[in-house]
Amino acid sequence: MIARRFLIAGRVQGVGYRVFAETAAARRGVAGWVRNRDDGTVEVLAEGTPEAVEALKRDLLAGPRHADVAEIQETIEAPAGTFEGFHVIYGEELG
Repeated sequence: MIARRFLIAGRVQGVGYRVFAETAAARRGVAGWVRNRDDGTVEVLAEGTPEAVEALKRDLLAGPRHADVAEIQETIEAPAGTFEGFHVIYGEELG
């Protein structure tokens, strides 16, 4: 089990990117969350097998139809093992 935090920059807000990420993560069997950030990027915390997380990263690079992903920054995280599925975070849910 591995965990990665992705910060996705480009035209990624207002184009269905979070729902796209949620669907892709579910298809890959990856747990975690996705949220918009105030700086216009999208943040993803993904936890799963190395193969599943890498496949999700490729999905995130492609993005949904109307997105234009300019860059993905990846950070290694310690797996928490506490996520139940993958979900979209709206507003200030994380605090």
